Amino acid sequence: MHTSQIMTHDADVARDLDWLGLPPRAWPAMVPDPDGVPALDVLVVGAGMCGIAAAAALTMKGVRNIEVLDDAAPGREGPWLTTARMATLRSPKHLPGIALGIPSLTFRAWYTARHGEAGWAALYKIANADWQRYLSWLQRALALPVQHGVAATAIRPEGGLLRIETTRGPRHARHLVLATGRLGAGGINIPAFVDRALWPDRAAHAAEAIDFRRLAGRRVAVLGANAAAFDNAAVALEHGAAAVDMYCRRATLPQVNKSRGATNPGYFEGWSALPPDERWKLLVWLHDERSPPPHESVHRVLKHPGFRLHLGTSIAAARPGEEGVVLDVPDREARADFLIVATGFEVNLARRPELADLAPHAALWRDAHPAPASLDRPELALYPFLGPGFELTERTPATCPALARVHLFNHAAYASMGPIASDIPGVAAAAGLLSTAIVRALFVEDRAALQARLAAFADPELASTPFFAPEALPAGA
Repeated sequence: MHTSQIMTHDADVARDLDWLGLPPRAWPAMVPDPDGVPALDVLVVGAGMCGIAAAAALTMKGVRNIEVLDDAAPGREGPWLTTARMATLRSPKHLPGIALGIPSLTFRAWYTARHGEAGWAALYKIANADWQRYLSWLQRALALPVQHGVAATAIRPEGGLLRIETTRGPRHARHLVLATGRLGAGGINIPAFVDRALWPDRAAHAAEAIDFRRLAGRRVAVLGANAAAFDNAAVALEHGAAAVDMYCRRATLPQVNKSRGATNPGYFEGWSALPPDERWKLLVWLHDERSPPPHESVHRVLKHPGFRLHLGTSIAAARPGEEGVVLDVPDREARADFLIVATGFEVNLARRPELADLAPHAALWRDAHPAPASLDRPELALYPFLGPGFELTERTPATCPALARVHLFNHAAYASMGPIASDIPGVAAAAGLLSTAIVRALFVEDRAALQARLAAFADPELASTPFFAPEALPAGA
């Protein structure tokens, strides 16, 4: 790492922003909260990848009266250093990151400034820790107003604004962006046949904290064969687990990641323009196709002789045994000391405590677009039916207009907006759509104040010329 290169890169960022005139001056009107204090234009909850992208895009459009909250400590936002247990990102290294169209803000520019062109050329994929460092650098480089150690606990309409209760007191905002990842869309998914009595000593979900040191010398069972399943199995083996048995209902693993074929601007910006029935068909097709685990994750576990994959094996029950976990598999009982449940996440707004007052009024896909029987997928029907700016919509018109001020910039947006609000390839495009929608909403709402400001604008263009006529200036100028 060369300090001079890093300083040069930081100077390049400052120069590029200056040359582009970014960020512009704040332009929205001041709206007082119930105490007469200016309300935030936007509160962003979550300072991970999506929260940074949202805040940066808004700032670059002159919406600067914002705040970003994150419950985590600095450098620990998002899953990258906690529950994302792959060795590298799954996305290719050449994706620009949160660049906002500015080359010096790309991941490549950041990485090259620290490791040189040779380091970039030698890089295969981006290490999780480097991605987190890049995101932390963006916070500083763009001077984003992030407050750490603060969680949002409740959201309520109040006086034409949103009142957001937090662990450090209430905030009032005109718009709220929930950039809260996959967990923020609902919660972890634990199948009904898995006994909750196994927690916390004998089982954990793949998205939960796991002390893998405790698994040294022990037998581990993994339920599921997705990417997270293979990554967690690998980490257990790398920490000395005696054996890992992975159980998969399918007779063969999926072979092609169709989602990778949908990473282009057409899908990023065009998905939400499709009629609802076409979006639903596409969503169902991608859902049914499933995705294989990355080949890197598969090779990672195959290095260990203690790994076994049991294809075509359904689990009827997972329950406590005398000393560990008992899995009821066809014609036998399998035993393990610890169970890792890698069964993904559930989208269900009713599970989010901060949305308890709003979720009953929000339209879901099953409300707005009931699917024909051949395309009925109950788990997908629970996705919220969002507007074009990621905003919640009303289940019953005129019952909760404040929903239009709440933007779900997390995995809950997938059905309505496509794969852009929780995956790296589309996050920049998603931030553009989100910020444009909020800018439009603020402009429409502030149009009287903005027009009055425009009417009062009276910079005399001809003051330095012989044709200056003060008497012709507008009144009050």
